[in-house]
Amino acid sequence: MKLETILVFLGGGIGSLMRYGFGLLFNKDTIPYGTLTSNILGSLLIGLFFGYHFKHAAHFFSQNQIAFFAVGILGGFTTFSSFMYENLQFLYNEQYFRFIGYSLLTLFLGFLMVGIGYYFGKMLPF
Repeated sequence: MKLETILVFLGGGIGSLMRYGFGLLFNKDTIPYGTLTSNILGSLLIGLFFGYHFKHAAHFFSQNQIAFFAVGILGGFTTFSSFMYENLQFLYNEQYFRFIGYSLLTLFLGFLMVGIGYYFGKMLPF
């Protein structure tokens, strides 16, 4: 088995545990804020990571580091499967305003955070 595969596996476990913890701490009856927070924070972090990576001509991070952090940890931390399930529950419960608000907020803020992270990742002085 390739080292990269093992690193994705280990990072994914760490990220999934982090997301699970966010859910325990922040998910409420009205809106699943833990999932929202992990998706938004993860979007910012992946933007920062790749912004910084692509700032350097030789690319800063190795394939193993990308596999562990970006694919593994952040892939496990930011999951849209939970997001989709939560939205399905809103629809089943006929909570259409929550469905639309939560979906748009997650997508807009996620995209915004990736852009902000990417911009600032390229601006880092080191």
